[in-house]
Amino acid sequence: VRTDFGIEQGEYFFLQPTRVIQRKGIEHAVELVRRLGLPAKLIISHASGDEGTDYEQHVREYSSMLDVTVRFEAEQVKDQRGITSDGKKIYTLGDVYPHADLVTYPSAIEGFGNAFLEAVYYRRPIFVNNYSIYEVDIKPKGFRAIWFDGFINTNTLKAVRDVLRNPARAQEWAEVNYQLAKRYFSFTVLERRLQS
Repeated sequence: VRTDFGIEQGEYFFLQPTRVIQRKGIEHAVELVRRLGLPAKLIISHASGDEGTDYEQHVREYSSMLDVTVRFEAEQVKDQRGITSDGKKIYTLGDVYPHADLVTYPSAIEGFGNAFLEAVYYRRPIFVNNYSIYEVDIKPKGFRAIWFDGFINTNTLKAVRDVLRNPARAQEWAEVNYQLAKRYFSFTVLERRLQS
């Protein structure tokens, strides 16, 4: 995965596992990569979809302006594995998540946040905007994530660097998050709530 997405030795792999639409706040992930000052690439797994390509163009121009490498890999990340017409491997998100050093999820608005739970499931560190549902329904459960409230400040950057440079802490956070997700958001919990 890392080789196919152009992640070089010593580079961090930041995964934005969403469509390229404005409410996903991808420019924050681009800014994060720039301001961290660490060798990193931002990989976006999904295409723009049915909301047009204006925002994708904005992200491309913004990342170019900040000299940040962003790769749009929707052709190589699909629901099922396979081979593209030009012979490249097609991966599932489940193949990609385990290789990410950080999952970026800077959405401004979400109904809940599937990508947050997916990152928890695959035990990856998470960088998340404090969107309203996260603030009310997810954060109070005790999840360990690097969150920011609408803009990135020096404390945010310090927290990201700390997690990237301290794999033991990242692993500890991932395990705490996984256990919390099992406790609050598992299929078993859902089934019990639906029955009651």
